[in-house]
Amino acid sequence: MRRHRNVKIVATLGPASNDYDMIRALFEAGADVFRMNMSHGTHDEQRERHALVRQVEKDMERPIAILADLQGPKLRCGVFAAGAADIEEGQDFRFDLDKTPGEGHRVCLPHPEIFAALKSGSTLLVNDGKLRLKVKDCGPDFANCIVEVGGTISDRKGVNVPDVVLPLAALSDKDRADLEFACQLGVDWLALSFVQRAADVEEARELAQGRAAILSKIEKPAAVDAFDAILEVSDGIMVARGDLGVELPVHAVPPIQKRLIQLCRRAGKPVIVATQMLESMIESPMPTRAEVSDVANAIYDGTDAVMLSAESAAGQYPIEAVATMNAVAIEVEHDQTYLDMVDASRVATRSGVADGIVAAAREIAETTDIKAICCFTQSGTTALLTSRERPRVPIIALTPLRGTARRLCLSWGTNCFVTPDEVLRFKAAVVSAARAARSAGFATETDQIVVTAGVPFNVPGTTNILRVAPCDERQIFATDQE
Repeated sequence: MRRHRNVKIVATLGPASNDYDMIRALFEAGADVFRMNMSHGTHDEQRERHALVRQVEKDMERPIAILADLQGPKLRCGVFAAGAADIEEGQDFRFDLDKTPGEGHRVCLPHPEIFAALKSGSTLLVNDGKLRLKVKDCGPDFANCIVEVGGTISDRKGVNVPDVVLPLAALSDKDRADLEFACQLGVDWLALSFVQRAADVEEARELAQGRAAILSKIEKPAAVDAFDAILEVSDGIMVARGDLGVELPVHAVPPIQKRLIQLCRRAGKPVIVATQMLESMIESPMPTRAEVSDVANAIYDGTDAVMLSAESAAGQYPIEAVATMNAVAIEVEHDQTYLDMVDASRVATRSGVADGIVAAAREIAETTDIKAICCFTQSGTTALLTSRERPRVPIIALTPLRGTARRLCLSWGTNCFVTPDEVLRFKAAVVSAARAARSAGFATETDQIVVTAGVPFNVPGTTNILRVAPCDERQIFATDQE
């Protein structure tokens, strides 16, 4: 199935998308990547979802990426004697390690790591930021606060600490177990929650041992501050605007989103914009105008992918939500303003032969009648560099490695094909590219394509050949001696 857009769509699986027919329908509506949220569901349920996606992949004869999203450590307060308590602006409130049920003036916060990092003036947010408290004084087992924004605080509500770096690893014991399970299952991407520093990503990478690509979720102010170092050690990024909007002023999130997308594109690494993109479609078959604008703006910003969470996992209209994203993407990408913005935001990066080859491929394709850029790739790097160029013609990524093809499903503009055998000669590569372009409807026998590859073949990082080739195999054989 040929997509008529370049941005990718990530759809979360859940109770509303739990069977073969629905998953296939979501794919046909436009989903390119399926997200398994490890915060919900058992390993057996996730195993079944994984198997269903792979069955759809087999039946549709097109690579599909699966992303396992790790939960990360969850910081929650304890319980209350009455189940909840009302706290008012200006009153004193205490968090401590005492497990005695809380009352109107205190509650247990069973996380000594938080107290170790707090200082006078630190902010504590409760229940997704609905309650805000300022630390007056604190110690290794308590924090005396003053309530700045009051309300009802109830059992086990989430607690955020936005302005300190917590001495907590991004991987809890549950995450480590989930990571190993997901890698053995064969997922393509691991999304890492609660990232605060580059070392968090490196720990996950060591545990994954190359079995899955690592995608860092940017959802904490500390991650924004350390973004350059985090990006360098990550394979991809998710702008997780939900928690980011809790821990930072909401008006700070849009500029951060734009900046992170630009940095990811410059690095040639895929970036997802996530959270509340079509939130109203959980219960409504139609999105709000503001939601459509939000999706469109992320695409105008140059993101690789946009993501649905509860809309496809638990909503009443999962297919409609994917179809809406698909329609918005097609409309935006046909807008001349979008094309102008893509061109204006292109940054020349010429650090090696491969960079020069892919830049030349784009320029040739856009100045002559070329139907597609076909790149042979082993590790996926050549396709990522081509995607970074944001060409106006389709990108066809050909690889003998199914895992590489699946991971590339997250990257802007890539149409992934698994070649039946490793290509050993350039003529065979050109023939394979021409066949792929014709079979997928990107070109006819009378058209031309650009082919990039590396010699020796099947060695990562050796892109060094560019050829303008006909799609007619008779012409290829007539002009090639090897």
